[in-house]
Amino acid sequence: VQLQASGGGLVQPGGSLRLSCAASGRTFLHNVGWFRQSAGKEREFVAVITWNTGRTTHADSVKGRFTISRDNAKNTVYLQMNSLKPEDTAIYYCAASLVYGTSAGTYPIWGQGTQVTVSS
Repeated sequence: VQLQASGGGLVQPGGSLRLSCAASGRTFLHNVGWFRQSAGKEREFVAVITWNTGRTTHADSVKGRFTISRDNAKNTVYLQMNSLKPEDTAIYYCAASLVYGTSAGTYPIWGQGTQVTVSS
């Protein structure tokens, strides 16, 4: 499986962005997660979705604001981010694993990051 993340940018507080993670290869048995990392901090779990069932988990810090989803026909996982805050500023990464989890260490496959900056 290979992953390509896109959709980052500069947005004002309260605004929205949608990140995309395009996957290629045998994705059906995989789980796809979004993680983020800001300067001086460890990589942080954001959300995960199971490709075949659509089961999802979101971090408490984004629950109610961010939504992970997938489009099987396009082999793409999305992260819809609403009500963005300055503290959401980070590089966002998508990753894939056969294990359903929230720990970055359990994800062996990573896409390149996409920068999200929330600032007025």
